[in-house]
Amino acid sequence: MITLSGVHKHYRVAGHRRTVLRNVTGHFETGTSYGILGINGAGKSTLMRLLAGTEQPNAGRIRRSRRVSWPLGFSGGFHPLMSGRENLKFLARAYGQDVQDVIDFVEDFAELGDFIDAPIRTYSSGMGARLAFGLSMAIEFECYLIDELTAVGDARFAAKCHEVFSKRLGKSDIIMISHSMDTLKEYCTKGAVVADGNLMFFDDINDAVELYRRMNF
Repeated sequence: MITLSGVHKHYRVAGHRRTVLRNVTGHFETGTSYGILGINGAGKSTLMRLLAGTEQPNAGRIRRSRRVSWPLGFSGGFHPLMSGRENLKFLARAYGQDVQDVIDFVEDFAELGDFIDAPIRTYSSGMGARLAFGLSMAIEFECYLIDELTAVGDARFAAKCHEVFSKRLGKSDIIMISHSMDTLKEYCTKGAVVADGNLMFFDDINDAVELYRRMNF
């Protein structure tokens, strides 16, 4: 379970305070997958970073009783001057994984060849995404965070991503942001809508989708 208690998040923008979440309390239940909805700029991606722990709230607390991933495919944790292999070693140790198992999986999955030993700063955006996705799949999390499920690479590689991701979902929960209502309904049973600094939970993803559609008219 992920529990939010009095979570408040704001940013200073051009000298003004922009509040994204205002005293939010609620929880994401274990054994359930959630779709996150909200209009552009509502704070969906900020919420995802808070759930991952890559950002901290200004006030309140977020407690995690399960092993939660970083947002799927997120490459912001890589050090640009280190090679892909060096980054994998560091992150495998940080998450208590067998280093060689992680490297072997990602080398085979990401198909980067000799670039695995090149600095991250020399990677194209696609190469970085493949490395990040591979690492996300190399470490088994109990809950995966997904900020838009996008295809990585060509059709063959995208199919490869979908296959391994589907296997992970057999024993893990997901919390997903997507602008595709069909995608949310395919993967999620419950929903949450971010609006005006609030986070509203719904036991049925269809009810969350209906509110989101009304907000767009």
